[in-house]
Amino acid sequence: MTYAHFIGRRLLHVIPVVFGVTFVVFWLIHLVPGDPARTALGFHATPQAIAHLHHEWGLDQSLPAQYINYLGRLIRGDLGTSFRFQDSAGALIVERLPVTLWLIGYSAFLISLIAGPLALLAASKPGAMRDRLVRIFSIAGLGIPGFWLGLILIQYIAIEARILPAAGFGEGFMGHVESMFLPSLTIAVGIIPLVVRSLRAEVLKVADSEFVVTARAKGLSERRIRLRHVLRNALPPSVTILTINIGFLVGGTVVIERVYGLGGVGDLMLTAINARDFPIVQAVTLFFALIVIVINFFGDLLQALLDPRLETQ
Repeated sequence: MTYAHFIGRRLLHVIPVVFGVTFVVFWLIHLVPGDPARTALGFHATPQAIAHLHHEWGLDQSLPAQYINYLGRLIRGDLGTSFRFQDSAGALIVERLPVTLWLIGYSAFLISLIAGPLALLAASKPGAMRDRLVRIFSIAGLGIPGFWLGLILIQYIAIEARILPAAGFGEGFMGHVESMFLPSLTIAVGIIPLVVRSLRAEVLKVADSEFVVTARAKGLSERRIRLRHVLRNALPPSVTILTINIGFLVGGTVVIERVYGLGGVGDLMLTAINARDFPIVQAVTLFFALIVIVINFFGDLLQALLDPRLETQ
């Protein structure tokens, strides 16, 4: 199977997943208790005013009819109109999109930058003190709540030490790099242990392979063996672990954006939930789901590039 066929097959798998996501997003949102019309008009609104707003927003139609209308709007690129902001849901997401994309990309960069060296350090001498310290760090990282870690970093690094900003997106590229470091690190700490443990296990497994023993017998340097033979063959499973956990990374942005006052798409999601703003909640949920699907798709492609054997499956 050629790489082009591999991409085509993955794209065919994505289509029903996207359709299923739209179905689940629509139905789950309508199971949330609360009347958006009453929330918008206030508890003293008359039944006539509420009924009029139901008709204007299409909430008086049956759920199947609302779902069909929802799909039709999605095909036209219309994500709906916010009940609270009286603006297009798509426009609100686009306005806040750079913050969230920065947070996701920066977090993924820190995960890759920190997890790789730690895994190689631990696997270089299994059972040694360095290996034990890395494994202890992995266990501790999994148990730290993101919002608590964020508050600790803000208190001691931003407020007391005044090393980095406590909140905001910053101005310009370097301003973004500086301001987004703490939020991105907060998210990365929860995922780094999973990648470290996976990559360490794969490095140890590959290090005992016959082709590695052969490379050592040929007199190749240990550095070259680890980088060109061991690490390359241990990376594909770790890429899979990373892309699977992208869902947790994306979900983590919702809370972390509020903790650091970033005002991204995740913060918009919390505001919409509190206001029972169904169109925004639907749009942001669909947006996050599509990000996870796209990242997993490109993760599959990257895994195939790192492991050419996948192309023949």
